[in-house]
Amino acid sequence: MPVDLMVFGPHPDDAEIGMGGTIARHAADGLAVGICDLTAGELGSNGTPAERRRESEAAAAVLGAKWRECLGWPDGGLSPSPDLIRAGAAFLRQHRPRAIAVPYWDDRHPDHIAASETLRIAAFRAGLRRFDTGSADEPWRPEWTCYYFINDSVTPSFVVDVSAHYERKRESLACYRSQFAPQGPGAVPTRLTASSFRQLIESRDAQLGAQAGVLFAEGFIVREPIQRSSLMKSGHGAS
Repeated sequence: MPVDLMVFGPHPDDAEIGMGGTIARHAADGLAVGICDLTAGELGSNGTPAERRRESEAAAAVLGAKWRECLGWPDGGLSPSPDLIRAGAAFLRQHRPRAIAVPYWDDRHPDHIAASETLRIAAFRAGLRRFDTGSADEPWRPEWTCYYFINDSVTPSFVVDVSAHYERKRESLACYRSQFAPQGPGAVPTRLTASSFRQLIESRDAQLGAQAGVLFAEGFIVREPIQRSSLMKSGHGAS
C-alpha cells in the first residue's frame, strides 16, 4: 500500500522511541504512515518475537499508522549487504513513500548504525531503473530521507512540534510492556527497564521543545540544505 511517510525501525519500539509523536502528528493530519520494523527483536533480553509483534501492532494502532510490517531481517546481523539492500529497495518500490524516516547514523547500538547505512543505499538504488530487485515494481526514490534519533543525538536540522500528540507517544511506548515493564520469573533488568530511560526520552524531547518554544519536539537530521524563500521566520516571504 502506498504511503506518504514510511518509518523504518531496526527493532520494534525504536520508531516510537525516536519519533512516536511525529508519527501521530502526521496520521492526525490525514497522511498515510507505514511503519516497518527491520527485525523481530529476537535478541532482546526480555519478550519473545511474538510478544513484541503484538505490542508493536498495538502501538501502531495508538499512533494511527495505516499498517506495520516486519521484514524479518536478522537481529544483531544487520549490515549493508547486497541481499538486505536489494530487499530494502524492493520494499520501497512496493510502497512508494514520499518521505522516509530512518535511524540517525551515529548511535550506541550497532544495529541502528547498520540500518541507517543499509537504508540509505537502498533508497538510492530503488530509484535506479537497472537495479534488479527481483520484483516487477517500477523504480522509485523517496523525495526526502530524514534521520531520527533513538539513543544518541546532535543538534537537529529541524524539529517537529509534537506537543499536542505527546500523550499518544507515551501510550505507544506503554504498549511495550515486555521491554519497559517485563513481568515473570524470566524478566531481567536492562537499560530499557530502568525508569531513567523513559526520563531520558522525555527530557530530550522536552529540551528540543523548549529550544523551539513548545512543550515537546522531536528532532531530525537531513543531509542536504533546507530551502527557504526568505529570512523571515513566519508570515510573508516564509515557507
